[in-house]
Amino acid sequence: MTDFERKPRFGRKPDKSSRNPKEAGRQPWRDRESRPDGPAILYGWHTVVAALGNPQRTIRKLLLSENAARRLADENIDTRVPPEIVRPSLIDQRLGPDAVHQGLLAEADPLEPPELDTLPQQGIVLVLDQITDPHNVGAILRSAAAFAVKAIVTTARHSPEATGVLAKSASGALELVPMVTVQNLARALTDLNDRGFQTVGLDSEGGDDLATIPLSAPLALVLGAEGKGLRQLTRQTCSALARLDMPGEIKSLNVSNAAALALYIGASRLGLMKG
Repeated sequence: MTDFERKPRFGRKPDKSSRNPKEAGRQPWRDRESRPDGPAILYGWHTVVAALGNPQRTIRKLLLSENAARRLADENIDTRVPPEIVRPSLIDQRLGPDAVHQGLLAEADPLEPPELDTLPQQGIVLVLDQITDPHNVGAILRSAAAFAVKAIVTTARHSPEATGVLAKSASGALELVPMVTVQNLARALTDLNDRGFQTVGLDSEGGDDLATIPLSAPLALVLGAEGKGLRQLTRQTCSALARLDMPGEIKSLNVSNAAALALYIGASRLGLMKG
């Protein structure tokens, strides 16, 4: 069985002291602009191109390197707003030295999130219980897009903003999978239960393997944060708890990998893998 939700995530935190002294007192855009009431900062080829192709996304500003502008023109991609051609180093200064932007940076309005009660009562939705790492949430979004997930439900607190690193990690999937933000996750799960969703929490202590328990659509798969897993009230509100059994020596998975595996199992068993 997997205990991905019980395992802490180890990694080196960004060294704030490594910032360019010239930028002292001025935060990079990923920090300065990534606020609920601020614009979404999108960078990287797939992320920006997906945003440009999304009619629901309002683009306010577009910075491009000469190479990126040429590539967009060669591929007949409409920039929608007049771009500002800049040196890549300027985008580096805006985002910080570690951002892989490929010469594209867009400033856009956040997407309007749907209401929970408007989600279609079919297919699969994902519910994230206070997963805070933007790389993980971005990777989960990418898998969600691949498996045609109807929406991702996240908590208003203890979840990353839909911008910056999350958007880059999602590689364009942020434009494809609606994200619903709720104040009270237990209440949201109760609402999903009342609307006919089977809510299955992934937990290492689940009594049965996800591959063997009865599953029905619409299905909500609930994942907890690495380190603490599903909160107690979340566990109690799910209609079932299930684990992910593994045949190998390593029994734990990163939460984004666990999400991808759970989606494959769920989609396969619900007959959703047909093209």
